[in-house]
Amino acid sequence: MADKLTGACIIGQSGGPTSVINASAYGAISAALEAEEINQVLGADHGITGVLADKLYDMGQEDPQELAYLKNTPSSELGSCRYKLADPDADDTDYKRILDVFKKHNVRYFFYNGGNDSMDTCDKISRYMSKSGWDCRVMGIPKTIDNDLFGTDHCPGFASAAKYIATSAMEVSKDSKVYPTGQVTIIEIMGRHAGWLAGSAALATYFGSGPDLVYLPEVDFDMDAFLNDVERIYNEKKNCLVAVSEGLHFADGTFVSQAKTSSTDGFGHAQLGGLAARLAEMVKERTGAKVRPIELSLLQRCGAHLASKTDLEEAEMAGRKAVEAAVSGVTGKMVAFERDKDASGNYVCKYILLPLTAVANAEKKVPLEWITPEHNNVTKDFIDYVLPLIQGEPERPTECSLPRYAKLKKVQA
Repeated sequence: MADKLTGACIIGQSGGPTSVINASAYGAISAALEAEEINQVLGADHGITGVLADKLYDMGQEDPQELAYLKNTPSSELGSCRYKLADPDADDTDYKRILDVFKKHNVRYFFYNGGNDSMDTCDKISRYMSKSGWDCRVMGIPKTIDNDLFGTDHCPGFASAAKYIATSAMEVSKDSKVYPTGQVTIIEIMGRHAGWLAGSAALATYFGSGPDLVYLPEVDFDMDAFLNDVERIYNEKKNCLVAVSEGLHFADGTFVSQAKTSSTDGFGHAQLGGLAARLAEMVKERTGAKVRPIELSLLQRCGAHLASKTDLEEAEMAGRKAVEAAVSGVTGKMVAFERDKDASGNYVCKYILLPLTAVANAEKKVPLEWITPEHNNVTKDFIDYVLPLIQGEPERPTECSLPRYAKLKKVQA
C-alpha cells in the first residue's frame, strides 16, 4: 500500500459524448466522495479547458439524488472538449498553468474520461506532474462509441450505441419494405477508421430484420463491387438495405465521402459526413430504384433510451475502479476491460489497468477475419463478440413519461 496522499481531485470529460459517459462520471464522483484521502471533489467545466480556465465545480455541493440521476443522463453533463495539449518538451505553457491550478486547489488526483486523444492528454499530464515533482496520481477512464481504444476488450459507450444501431436497423428494415415499388436504403453509421459500430448493424440481420450488406473501413472500398452487390440484391428482392461506416475509403486512402471538409477538430481529424447521400446518388444512377439515404449522426451516441444495462453498469464501475486504484497508489494507468466467463459459461467483465503510454493514440480495429471474404458483411464471430455487451434494460426514472435527467447546480469552486 502506497503512502496515504490527501488532497482534492478533478474529474473531467473529453471527446465525443456517449449515452453512458455520465455513468462513469457518477462512479468516479461517488467513489471520490467516499474516499477519506480525497477532501474535495471537483468537476472540470468542458474537460481540460476548464482546468486551464480554473473553472471547476464543487461536486460535494450537489444533491446526492441529482448525482444519481447522472447514471441515466446521456451526453457529457460536465461539458466536453477537443483540445490537444502540445508536447511538454516543445511547449510547456499549458502544463505550467495546469500545475498552478493543481497547486491552488491542492489537487492530488486527476481523472480524465475519454477516448484515444483523451488518453494522450492524460498521459502527457501524468508525465509532466512526475517530472515537476508534484505528487498527483493521474488515471484514465475509457470512453468511446467507436470501440477503438487499444488494449481493452471493449469501451464504455460502444454497446449502447451498438444496441441503438441494431434496433434502428431492424426498424428501418421493416419500414423500407412497406411499399411494393421497391427501395434501396443506405444507413450511414459513425466510425472513422474502425467499423465496430457499422458492423453492429448486422445484429439486426442475425435476428431476422436488418441490412443485406455491411461495409467497414478496415478494408478498401471498391465502388464497382459495391454497386454490383446492391444491384444483384435489389434485382432479386426488389429491396436492399445497406449499412456503411462513415470512414469508408478507397485503396489510395481517400475517403469515399464527398463531404469531407477543410475543417478539422482539435486533434486534426477531418470532419466526415454525407457518405450515404453520395452512395445513394450512385445507386440510383445504376439501378433507377428509389433510394433513401439515412444518417444516424448524433442519435446513435445519445440514445440513452436504448442503453445497454451491461454497458451502463460497466461504465459506472470503470469510474469507481479508477478512483480506487488511485487512492491505493496507482498512477499513469487506464482502467480497461477483460472478457471472461463464469462457471456456467456466461459473459463476465474483469477490470485491469493498462499504462497510459501503451493506450494513447493507438487504435483497435475489427479483426480482418471477422469481415467476410467479399468485404460486404461481418462473420458470426463478430456477432458473438457484440451480443453479450448489449444485454439488459436499465431502470430509467421518468417525469410525466419523459426521461428524468440530472439537473446539477454546478457551484464553482
